[in-house]
Amino acid sequence: MRALTVLGSCGAWPEAGRACAGFLLEYDGFRVVLDLGYGALPRLLEHRPKGEVDAVVVTHQHPDHCVDVSGLARVRYYEAPDAPPVPLHCPPDVIDVLRALEPDPDPATVFDVHDLAVTAQLGPFAVETVELPHYKTNFGVRLTAPEVSVAYTGDSGPSPDLRKLAEGTDLLISDATHQGPSPDTTPRYLMTATEAGRHARGAKRLLLTHFWPGSDRSISVAEAQQEFDGEVIAAEEGLTIAL
Repeated sequence: MRALTVLGSCGAWPEAGRACAGFLLEYDGFRVVLDLGYGALPRLLEHRPKGEVDAVVVTHQHPDHCVDVSGLARVRYYEAPDAPPVPLHCPPDVIDVLRALEPDPDPATVFDVHDLAVTAQLGPFAVETVELPHYKTNFGVRLTAPEVSVAYTGDSGPSPDLRKLAEGTDLLISDATHQGPSPDTTPRYLMTATEAGRHARGAKRLLLTHFWPGSDRSISVAEAQQEFDGEVIAAEEGLTIAL
């Protein structure tokens, strides 16, 4: 199976019945979680009941992207106490957040922690990272295996590096927090749907995510389509995209 499943699609906090950032990327039996924010863990457990994944990638320390990693640590600690630690690739400050949530067991004992900035390989995936503009250290990631390439922005303001991240990918997962015209402020740490579409040029498909709660997602799709000629998809919890 080669597919991406949306675990959560909201930014900031989850709407009722939804969750914040989270994706399950599967490639021939290797399973990678990309972020795990508020409410995303129960949706992961629908697919992997004991949290049995091969790696976790967290783009940055904001809780709508990492808080449920703490819950995953509990699942692994109690459900698979003899299993080897799950590789966790993240900026170093993410571990500080996880320890503040639950210091016992120490997340560094449940997870095998790696600095995402220097991660080059995850199972079958070659990994490229690029630091993108956000309120906290945030890494866009690109994972490439034979016949599959997926990129994910985490959260980002407009940046020329986004075009490089997207170029040649089968799927770009991009935050599209805001709608309407670009704010006339600097620096910028979040994108509009129009900007997400513009920066996605070079990718085959665009998956919009990190919607501000209450947003009409069809508007975001329409705005991105003004700038991007490929397929534009709105992330919805439970949606699985074949790769």
